[in-house]
Amino acid sequence: MYQQPLQPVAGSLALSAACAALPLITLFLLLGVVRTRAWVAAFGALAVAVALAWGLWRMPLSQTLLAAGQGATFAIFPLVWTFGTAIWIYRMTVHTGHFDTLRRGFARISDDRRIQAMVIAFCFGSLLEALAGQGTPVAVTTVMLLALGFTPVRAATVALVANTVPAAFGPLGLPITTLAGVTGLPATELGMMAGRQVPVIAVVVPLVLLLVVDGRRGVRELWRPALACGSAFALAQFATANWLTAALADLVAAFAGAGVLLLVTRRAAARQPVPALAAASVPEHDAPPPQRSSERDAPTPQGPQWRAYAPYLTIVAVFAVSQIPAVKHLLDAGTLAVSWPGLHVRTASGAPSPLSTFRFAWFAAPGSLLVAAGLITMALLRVSPREAARLYGRTLFELRWAVLTVVGLLALSFTMNAAGQIATLGVWMAGAGTLFAVLAPVLGWLGVALTGSDTSSNSLFGALQVAAAQRAGLDPVLLAAANASGGTFGKMISLQNLTIAAAAVGLTGREGDLFRRMFGWSVLLLALMCLLVGLQATPLLSWMVP
Repeated sequence: MYQQPLQPVAGSLALSAACAALPLITLFLLLGVVRTRAWVAAFGALAVAVALAWGLWRMPLSQTLLAAGQGATFAIFPLVWTFGTAIWIYRMTVHTGHFDTLRRGFARISDDRRIQAMVIAFCFGSLLEALAGQGTPVAVTTVMLLALGFTPVRAATVALVANTVPAAFGPLGLPITTLAGVTGLPATELGMMAGRQVPVIAVVVPLVLLLVVDGRRGVRELWRPALACGSAFALAQFATANWLTAALADLVAAFAGAGVLLLVTRRAAARQPVPALAAASVPEHDAPPPQRSSERDAPTPQGPQWRAYAPYLTIVAVFAVSQIPAVKHLLDAGTLAVSWPGLHVRTASGAPSPLSTFRFAWFAAPGSLLVAAGLITMALLRVSPREAARLYGRTLFELRWAVLTVVGLLALSFTMNAAGQIATLGVWMAGAGTLFAVLAPVLGWLGVALTGSDTSSNSLFGALQVAAAQRAGLDPVLLAAANASGGTFGKMISLQNLTIAAAAVGLTGREGDLFRRMFGWSVLLLALMCLLVGLQATPLLSWMVP
């Protein structure tokens, strides 16, 4: 049995935290400075984490490797299972020629790419995050934007920026229920508190999208529709989380944001058409890649145009049906929880680590539900089983480097967590006392940047946030919710999400370029959240705490 030490280096928490940060520093330096391929950065950081776990944290090498193996398994199921299947469904629509119909349909909403970015990446992406999560919104919306004429880099960047504020409540409130489970705090109060933090920043996300797509000109010309979209989204998210349930916050917000945006743009178009984004504003180095042969040779789709929308409507329908209590119970019955062989870990307090148990959600996993949606799509688009299998195999082959990256990244995450390196970093940050209110969102941001999941970050740091709040005399609900809220802005620099976005638009190997583009926006939005939470810990905004 291995018990995690908090300060293994010379009995010093500060020195131990500095050593615990080395794998993360290695990851960011290799990706953002040295500019290695993403899988090289992931495995380089993993090697550092394994060496530290064995050499300094004194974790037996066999258990260290077992923890890394568990992370690699989690990467394959459910993560690769999820985003690989989502991209496979897209490939079927391209193969049959229906995606071009879908592209024209979205183009009819507005011929302005800036509006399309808000509708697809922010609103539709929020809907997918509410239902699926696990990288599905990034995988789906990037290829949709690409088909609408966005360059690969810009499509990926827009999708990553948009997939932030919905993460606190999606899929279906799982981050909040997980946070409640690890902290012992009421899920209702945690949802209400997050609903008084995330919506404040959600207001400005459409404005950030305008800056990403078209710079200051975009904000100057379309700030009213963007502000209307963000405000409607934020108000719906706040109202649903506080007076209904956090599980539906993103669903309601997605429809509210899209509805108001379309209403405002239609009225504006009736008075004066909004000019389309000029192609000349796209830098040459962002030019779209040459089409694959399967896209050039895609046949003209036959039959009614609704078939072009069928795959994505099917995804929404399948995930919605999966949440019906009777269906959910049936799907959950197929979940298998097993003790990971040979991995016996206790936390610093002596409690059994949740890492010792691995859950195989065979039927309830997002990837499995996407397979069901894919099978229905095969029938609707009249794709033969043989052709569908060929397309799936080709998709996995094209994603091979992305798969390797995610495997290395999750092995890194599980190793650091099992050894206690994450706990050491968290306890050191909690030593800031009352100032920790400002730093609490940073801890959530760090957790999501590493794991790619707000749910995972909450499970890592939720209890630590509560303990730090109690030591500093702060409200536990405030800091626990801040972990979920701050974590949302780690999504856009998570190597998991960067890899999914790059793979979806044919930019595998350029994850470092995306990381450098996203880092500044991530830190800026995080700083706003830190300021908000810091003020909520003072008499000035303490009335916002339920």
